[in-house]
Order: sequence, then structure tokens, then C-alpha cells
Amino acid sequence: MSSPTLHRRAVLKTAFAKRGDALAVSGLGSATWDLASLGDRADNFYLWGAMGNAAMIGLGLAIAQPERRVVVVTGDGEMLMGLTAMTTIGARRPANLAICVLDNERYTETGRQPTATGMGTDLAAVAAACGFPKTALIRGEAEIGTLGALLFEAAGPIMAVVKVVDEDLPMAVPPRDGGYLKTRFRIGLLGETAATLP
Repeated sequence: MSSPTLHRRAVLKTAFAKRGDALAVSGLGSATWDLASLGDRADNFYLWGAMGNAAMIGLGLAIAQPERRVVVVTGDGEMLMGLTAMTTIGARRPANLAICVLDNERYTETGRQPTATGMGTDLAAVAAACGFPKTALIRGEAEIGTLGALLFEAAGPIMAVVKVVDEDLPMAVPPRDGGYLKTRFRIGLLGETAATLP
């Protein structure tokens, strides 16, 4: 199988041109920096170090806000850690949830150890087996043009796995304070009164 040629920030920039008012959740490390590189927004919820939780946070948001699109951006290492999330999402089937896995086949944040996706595990196929009605494994430039519509318009839940180059990129560091991020996100979503909610 050929090595990946896609660059994750270029992929996200193209796909997120269709974002509109969608809510975005990012997993730890590179996924957070990549989402922040598109511009820090109040409707971005960065998980920073909560490895394995991005998909489930996205599920909770999708259930709580059925009129809003929710897109999770995460890496293969985090998705592998949270595989059971796929079973729950597949069972609940929120039509407004999409997950974009930027798969470089490495645990980038802990030393670039190989992940199972480089040894045959197909996260898109796993998602399909869990009941996701639409999955995609994206390897080439020709498929990138359809990613935005898949993430932001197609009925979900969606699992889009994008094979990307393993590369070091400058960090685009958004706010790190968890309390601040939670409050900012809630106010952006629910209005000023959300700041006084427990």
C-alpha cells in the first residue's frame, strides 16, 4: 500500500470551508492544534489531554443539540483508545454527528510509536460494523473535495478516516484553561445566561 500524501491542515482547511455554524470538538495534541490553525472560535471545544473522549463528547453534544451539526476532529491513536465510543454512537445514530480521524498511523504525542491502523486496522470498516450508515477512507487528493460535504451535510453518524503524512507542524495553541473553554463554549451555544448555570 502506498504511503499517505495528504497534509492534515490542508485537508481540514478545504473541508472546513463548509463549516457554517457547526460545533467542533478536537482531541488531544495535533487535532487541537490543527483545528485552532483554522482560527480560534467560541464554538470550538478543545479537549487537550482527555485522550479517548473526543467522540463521546461529540455524541453528547449531538444529542443535546439536535439542530446543530457536530464535527469531531481527532487522531487515530485517540480513536483507537476510544473504540467503544463507536459502538455507542452506532447504536444511538445521531444524524448530526460526524467524526474526522486524521490518521498518520502514529501515536504522535507520545513518541510516534506505530498504531494498529498502520498494521491493518481499518477504522472506517470498524465504524461501519458498529452501525455507522456512512463511512469513508480517504487517501488521495481527488477525494478531498467530497470531505466537506460528508462532514457537514450528509446524514450521520459519519466516520471519515483521512490517511495523512506523519509530519511535524508548528503548534497553533488555543486557550488551555479548561474552565474558560467550557464557559466560553456554553455562552456561545446557550447565551450569556449559561455563564451562571452549574
